Amino acid sequence: MATLLDPHAHGRVILVGAGPGDPGLLTVRAVEAMRIADIVVHDGLIDPCVLDLAPASAQRISVGKQRARHTLPQEAINALIVAHVKTGAIVIRLKGGDPFIFGRGGEEVEAVRAAGLRVEVIPGVSAALGCAAEAMLPLTHRDHSSAVSFVAGQCKGLADQDWSGLAGQGRTLVIYMGVATASDIADKLMADGVAPDMPVAVLERGTQAGSRAMKTLLADLGPMVTREEVGSPAVIVVGEVVELSDAVDKLARWARIAEETAA
Repeated sequence: MATLLDPHAHGRVILVGAGPGDPGLLTVRAVEAMRIADIVVHDGLIDPCVLDLAPASAQRISVGKQRARHTLPQEAINALIVAHVKTGAIVIRLKGGDPFIFGRGGEEVEAVRAAGLRVEVIPGVSAALGCAAEAMLPLTHRDHSSAVSFVAGQCKGLADQDWSGLAGQGRTLVIYMGVATASDIADKLMADGVAPDMPVAVLERGTQAGSRAMKTLLADLGPMVTREEVGSPAVIVVGEVVELSDAVDKLARWARIAEETAA
């Protein structure tokens, strides 16, 4: 059966994972999809070089979200995609990272299917995997961590979420969208029994220009985020594997040297 990348198949959606930022991390299949786009509905942090892969005639629509400021609610994005597909267009829904890891890709697939339309998903390198690889930080390691979990740090009811058992000895926890709530996250994890001296890495703008990787201890997570003026996008890694990354230490030193030189 032909896939949705068949140039003769019109009126469908292709959800494409754009990866953590570096255009070089797109999959071959993602590039192929971009080249046949009629409409590109994209997140706000997509590299312009990725958008340039679409034909010049393709319409580009930004639906980027930022904390406390949504360009469009998710229901409106769903309706926008469906409306364009119904015209017979090939709609590329371009999402940072991977569409199915905190990308609301599942909601968009449901909306397209509910409208009786065709949809395909092309996975992307998730932010956690891309940022960790750049920092030479293994999320699992035979001697240090046999499990890794992903959570969202700005979900509703953070205090009510049960994270017990997700971080600690032999386990790695990766927190997306946790910069603004870093102090609350640290308090929550310590209340759940994670040691205050558990190593933590903050990977800011991973794989992109100006990326930084900083290491501290869990008890200092909130103060460090404030002290270093960490901004989004960033992921937080909690676990013993953080100690394995010389790159984190090196990049942190470079960040401090750059700040001292600028001052």
